[in-house]
Amino acid sequence: MVPPPVAVPTLRAEREIFAGGASVLLACDEVGRGALAGPVTVGLVLIDESVRRMPAGLRDSKLLSEPRREQMAPKAAAWVRASAVGDASAKEIDELGIMACLGLAGARAFAALAFALGDEVNDAPLLLDGNHDWLSIAIEHRARVVTRIKADRDCASVAAASVIAKVHRDRGMRRAHDDVPVYSWDENKGYASRAHFAAIDEHGPNELHRSTWLHDRSATAPALFDLGVG
Repeated sequence: MVPPPVAVPTLRAEREIFAGGASVLLACDEVGRGALAGPVTVGLVLIDESVRRMPAGLRDSKLLSEPRREQMAPKAAAWVRASAVGDASAKEIDELGIMACLGLAGARAFAALAFALGDEVNDAPLLLDGNHDWLSIAIEHRARVVTRIKADRDCASVAAASVIAKVHRDRGMRRAHDDVPVYSWDENKGYASRAHFAAIDEHGPNELHRSTWLHDRSATAPALFDLGVG
């Protein structure tokens, strides 16, 4: 059986937004939403209407192997005008909930870009993966958000944000593994796997685990066996 072709992102959506009068555009994606351990991470990039052909091989981070993501991340960062990443910790997720922490991580990324670029960021429309605007309420003003299902697959700017965020988060989980190797975070990046659950059973949870996500094992395990995707 021939596998379906891999979707290649384009700049079509971005050019439509620029055609509406915008001179710059923000694009956003999150990673780590479904993990058992570690932060949820939001990547944010800014491009302008002079943007040209995207880096060869750029894809949604879920469609790239870890070595390919590592190779692509600096190319994606060089292609955009500016980028930033924000994290919300496992402790914050336990205290506030995952949706609030998506906004918190996004607000931190937005604040970093605003500090670097000033008012230009405040006036930019924002292309967001998915069908729900979880970011506007978390930042200081109501951004002109354009939500788009599968934007990380179809839109080059969002794919760039995805790759930058994923590499940032994966590196953090590998550093955490160096400190506490029993959970194999270098391999699972904090996501659910049978080996990860077995390590929790043997050693107990770590402070990087989202403790509220471990209470109902029967409900959590089937939903989260994605081994680092999302």
